[in-house]
Amino acid sequence: MPADIRKLHDFLVEHSFYPLVLSTLLATSFFIWRFFYSGSTNYINLMWNLFLAWVPYVLSLLAAGIRQVGKGTWPVLLILGVGWLVFFPNAPYLVTDFYHLDTRPPVPFWYDIGLIAVFAFTGCFLAIASLRTMHLLVEEYLGGLAGWLFSLFALAMAGLGVYLGRFGRWNSWDLLLHPRSLLKEIALQVLNPLDNLGFVGFTLMFTSILVVFYLMFMSSRNRKGG
Repeated sequence: MPADIRKLHDFLVEHSFYPLVLSTLLATSFFIWRFFYSGSTNYINLMWNLFLAWVPYVLSLLAAGIRQVGKGTWPVLLILGVGWLVFFPNAPYLVTDFYHLDTRPPVPFWYDIGLIAVFAFTGCFLAIASLRTMHLLVEEYLGGLAGWLFSLFALAMAGLGVYLGRFGRWNSWDLLLHPRSLLKEIALQVLNPLDNLGFVGFTLMFTSILVVFYLMFMSSRNRKGG
């Protein structure tokens, strides 16, 4: 195997690329089978949400690749990092598509449970893999404590972003297109927690789940020396 191809292969292995592609193909095949079996486009939103879930992962790969091939690139990494943080909530957001789960004949109910589950799993895996990449980049520049603080902050922002996406119907690009309206919405929720217990409860619950998932993933990688 040529050296360049070997390096690319090792890079992709390090960033869990192959299992993520496999999981994505499995999710897509489940949806395609459902479409041809039922002739319905129910749950087609899963495909769009999966595409959005890949965006932060691709940005993290770009950041890691740029860092690997050269030094003195921190301004570019900063731009990629901001873009990654903006789109990061799109990956775990797939879990909330269980909100749409319902009996939809002729497709069996159990099939749709599995369909949404594999999309949700893929989204969470994309989130955790990309966060690990960004975590290690921050750690390289600012130290171990900064890396963990960054990760916890990103997970908290993901919990907040998922809530705003599911219940407020905001999108990542609204931060660029309608920043004042979005920030006002966040401020109203944060400054009046007793009047918005659903916001507080959902954000804390979802963030805590993501934190536990991330800790499990990191501990597993550390045992393997990754």
